[in-house]
Amino acid sequence: MKNTRVLVVYYSLYGHVHKMAQAISEGAAEVDGVEVVVRRVPETLPDDVITKMGAVDAQKAMADVTIATVDDLAEADAVIFGTPTRFGNMCGQMRQFLDATGSLWQKGALVGKVGSVFASTGTQHGGQETTLLSFMVTLLHQGMVIVGLPYAYEGLTTMDEITGGTPYGATTMAGADGSRQPTANELGAARFQGQHVASIAARLKKLE
Repeated sequence: MKNTRVLVVYYSLYGHVHKMAQAISEGAAEVDGVEVVVRRVPETLPDDVITKMGAVDAQKAMADVTIATVDDLAEADAVIFGTPTRFGNMCGQMRQFLDATGSLWQKGALVGKVGSVFASTGTQHGGQETTLLSFMVTLLHQGMVIVGLPYAYEGLTTMDEITGGTPYGATTMAGADGSRQPTANELGAARFQGQHVASIAARLKKLE
């Protein structure tokens, strides 16, 4: 039987989503027979704008991650998308990437594949849940099978700290100035989600 292919595709400006993507990948890789592929969507901001935003170092740290293509989605059995939040929605870079998947929709190329989402926000109430839920609308139009982050991950119920994490997907908070990094609980949620999605995709693969 062929390996189950799990694609983690994300956009990250300052590196927070990148770190969550790494944790997602680690979790997915724990499932037997799963091949994990990591890609990032193309950048649309000019270099001078990235410099002014102070994101040059973060971009350099992600430079070795291969840029995603639409075909990468079609080749995967499961796709886990990661995006920062922009006013309660996915970022423009991810939206532009998804808007280029019309040919996949026409062919039904993503129908039946597992789809999942994780995100980063600047603040505790910066639109984590609206970003994840609104993202899922696109995946439903593509016919994907939506998988979230179940409460089997006990970190979703912690009251000991301010933390990201929703039943719709793992999240982190960057802080208003971007200095906050993903916590152990948030990274744990990402690993759990990666493993959960990969496990479901592997079971579905066996039915083919």
